[in-house]
Amino acid sequence: MTAVTKLDGPRHPPASGGPARALVILLHGLGANGNDLIGLAPVLSQILPDAAFVSPDAPSPCDMAPMGRQWFSFRSTADADILAGARAAAPILNAFIDSELKRYSLADDRLAMIGFSQGTMMALHVALRRPTPCALVVGYSGALLAPEILAAEIKSRPPVLLIHGEADQVIVFSAMAASEAALLANNVSVHCEARPGLGHGIDEQGLAFGAAALKQTLGT
Repeated sequence: MTAVTKLDGPRHPPASGGPARALVILLHGLGANGNDLIGLAPVLSQILPDAAFVSPDAPSPCDMAPMGRQWFSFRSTADADILAGARAAAPILNAFIDSELKRYSLADDRLAMIGFSQGTMMALHVALRRPTPCALVVGYSGALLAPEILAAEIKSRPPVLLIHGEADQVIVFSAMAASEAALLANNVSVHCEARPGLGHGIDEQGLAFGAAALKQTLGT
């Protein structure tokens, strides 16, 4: 596998069979690929039957596993290196978002981004810096990167829902509170849901929280 500059991945068309009136982009975590999250689409399409779903493969092969992709490397856990990696991936993701909105003739206010782990990091990093806010960001088991620079770079303030397992051993549970504080400090509307006993993953109740938020923001 090689790095790419143009993203693509599995898709799920609107369950209604009609034209897409909303777009949900699902961003997977480190070492996975688009197939990891597209399985959420049949469930979420019951809430949003007029939405198209797409789950792009991250641009680079994972450098810490024999398979899968990554948005950026985690070999170095230095904040500066992680931020540099996210910044390198951001234009690629933004180009994909723009092309998908054009594909369905939709504006940013009909877009939701759902991330898991590293995908949450990318969703927050990109959504808060796009010129026009999207309808919603849902972040599972992730974190806001470099919160100290957000005030200088923020351009959009979409509503954010953060969901995190209290038993997460990959990205510590306290990351949710830290992300919430930074978002609130930058006047971003944010709601948090803790999942008792959950490790690094998405459970049924967490998915239900995300589905309810999607229905509230994108339901027709």
